[in-house]
Amino acid sequence: MEFQKTLYQTVQEYGLMAKKSLGQNFLLDQNVTDKIVSLSLEKQALSDLSQHNVLEVGPGPGGLTRAILKKNPKVFNLIEKDERFVQIMEDLKTQTNAPMNILSSDALHFDIQSLKAQNLQIFSNLPYNISVPLLMMWLQNLQSISAMTLMFQKEVADRIMAPIKTKDYGRISVITQLLCDVQRLWTLSPSYFTPAPKVSSSVLLLRPLKNHPTNEDIQKVEKLTMLAFGGRRKMIRQSLKSISNIDQICEKLHIPTTLRAEEISPSSYLEIAKLL
Repeated sequence: MEFQKTLYQTVQEYGLMAKKSLGQNFLLDQNVTDKIVSLSLEKQALSDLSQHNVLEVGPGPGGLTRAILKKNPKVFNLIEKDERFVQIMEDLKTQTNAPMNILSSDALHFDIQSLKAQNLQIFSNLPYNISVPLLMMWLQNLQSISAMTLMFQKEVADRIMAPIKTKDYGRISVITQLLCDVQRLWTLSPSYFTPAPKVSSSVLLLRPLKNHPTNEDIQKVEKLTMLAFGGRRKMIRQSLKSISNIDQICEKLHIPTTLRAEEISPSSYLEIAKLL
């Protein structure tokens, strides 16, 4: 697919600058955004997106958008809060005649179930300041999602992927790993972005597990991990003492109550939660 203007030309024409208040850092190298989409599809053993509904959150000037369009999405929904970029998306839709549905909305208040889409692929260079709330919201709606290709601050990505008995292991590690297979596709230095942030970023591919826990069980895990990691350095017999039968539950599951929060695996947290 050919585009009438490059990303740099588009940014210059519209006089656009990233807004710090919206957590914006733009990827203006098309080779980089093309590689992100290609790596994601390669890991999923897909040649294109012709059988998928696609949702992009925060397209900005459209670098990732163009890379997605090259892979021929079946239906392409875009959510953009910044009105400056809605017009750019409208222009791109006119240029390409692509099946784009541009939604001027706040992703944090957008119900993806309203898209009535199955086999949904979500792509986003996530705004740093709302990346975790967005991820947690989407994790509650996995029934319609086939994959998420998301960019986070590297330190957030490290927390998502952290194994047990490490300093980065925490609530977000437990919940995400119970629900998804997570792979790191690429880590990008600040120099790739405009303006350059102070930290590196990582692109993760998250694919819902076939037999992932129910939302009800995950809500119990959330409450359990809030208590456990709220007293991270305490043994769970102390951090979870507000749970009246925690000693009996742990004994039944052969989980020593002398363990600390970071020494308990995601599957063990789930086992405990199911007995609450």
